[in-house]
Amino acid sequence: MKRIRQLLIGTAIGVLAACGGSGGGSSGGSTTAMGGNSVGNAPATSTVSGVVADKNGLAIQGVLVTVFHHNDHTTRTASTDADGRYAIAGLSAGVNADYAVYAQQAGFAFYPSVGDVAGSVTKMDFNGLYRTVIRFATLPTHDVANADFTASRAGDRMASLPRTGQSASFAVGDDGSLAHGVAWPGTRFIDHADGTVTDALTGLVWLRNAGCFNATDWPTALAAAAQLASGTCGLSDGSAAGQWRMPNANELESLVDVSQAGPAVASGHPFTGIALANAYWSSTTYMALTSSAMAIRFSDGRWINGANAADGGMSNVKASSANSLWAVRSGAAGAVQLLATGVYAGIGGGSFGSADDAALQTGAPLTSPRFIDNGDGTLADTVTGLTWLKKADCIQQPWSGALAAVNALANGQCGLADGSTAGQWRLPNRAEMLSLSDRAPTFPQASYLNGQYQASTAVTGPAVFDNFIVSDYYWTSTTSAADMSEAWTVYSCDFGVYNVAKSELRYALAVR
Repeated sequence: MKRIRQLLIGTAIGVLAACGGSGGGSSGGSTTAMGGNSVGNAPATSTVSGVVADKNGLAIQGVLVTVFHHNDHTTRTASTDADGRYAIAGLSAGVNADYAVYAQQAGFAFYPSVGDVAGSVTKMDFNGLYRTVIRFATLPTHDVANADFTASRAGDRMASLPRTGQSASFAVGDDGSLAHGVAWPGTRFIDHADGTVTDALTGLVWLRNAGCFNATDWPTALAAAAQLASGTCGLSDGSAAGQWRMPNANELESLVDVSQAGPAVASGHPFTGIALANAYWSSTTYMALTSSAMAIRFSDGRWINGANAADGGMSNVKASSANSLWAVRSGAAGAVQLLATGVYAGIGGGSFGSADDAALQTGAPLTSPRFIDNGDGTLADTVTGLTWLKKADCIQQPWSGALAAVNALANGQCGLADGSTAGQWRLPNRAEMLSLSDRAPTFPQASYLNGQYQASTAVTGPAVFDNFIVSDYYWTSTTSAADMSEAWTVYSCDFGVYNVAKSELRYALAVR
């Protein structure tokens, strides 16, 4: 798929003063007449304005708000005033008026909102840097006064992560001994006796018969999910075609109980027909190779992305691989909200079928930028609220050695100057390690986490992690129930989950 790049050249910067006491702006900028109407033969112009505040409504001053004009690759900027307000006037409206608005300020992450129907919140690709923006495909000829941003600080979060399900402990400081995450409800799966099962943890409603659909290619399975309705697959719930969908990768992963194998689903579950001989499709395209989609096998919970001996002959090529479909639909709120995967259908992204992950973008949104560098060897994740060790190549050990090294990690080691003491850090569990993923990049995710946007070019940005090793396995603290001599790892290229012998030498991150 041809990708459209945002070439940020020919930059024109306009900094605006406040107008009428409500517009934000730095002093010293020229004042441009504000208004959405053309005068005489002059082209129509509009003003975009809004407020930047934290989740408690506290105004954030000094935030740089940028309006990028996609048609001529120019930018205009303004800074928020003491009330968190900004305004950028004189923007050409109507024809050739495709704009993106985003916010930047050191120490903050942002998520936008817009009340005007002409605007939408989406991602855009700026030379491999994926920003979440307010997009006006055509800026209206009236002023837009509510292009707002919510600012997040270190310690803030968009969603909480659930536990993995592991209860047995295999070493000090592992997943089973610490059990980090939101506890599962006492009764997790509720069978409604109408062919549907509600997961009380996530709020998702699943098709009870996980074997209703024959294993098939991805496009056929995607279409079958969209056509599912009451009267088929044992359903008597009154659902109509279009309400069901193929789950995205995070939704499918949420069914995995790492304490179980054959299938890797919670003991006592009410599902029938869970396939073990083949994997299950997700609606999440692997953006580095869009002919493939991420898949998970439920014999043990291993992800499938490219055929190899350890996959048991399973593969995930959309057109030719035969995998199963486990249909899902949205329900009421659960104990947790799953994260969005990060894929999107806008400029630089791509949707590859009706109701695929990129088209629907379900889940808790990802902030932009997501990580805050605390300047002490740690990074704050404003999506999950977790704090990560910035130096990603400091610990390389077999699994037990990695656990011990992380348990002993403290200020003065691995670039840390945060005052932390031994015992405060832990090896991330499967859910925590997976949560780092943003599946938008078309290149290795480790490169993106290193700030190397478009790994094959010289385009770079501010580093997030320090030397996240590309194309290697990173330990989690979670043991494989199918083979307890193995632990789950996340591969830094595709951020799939793969079982690796605990004796192997692999890298490890630390989290708290």
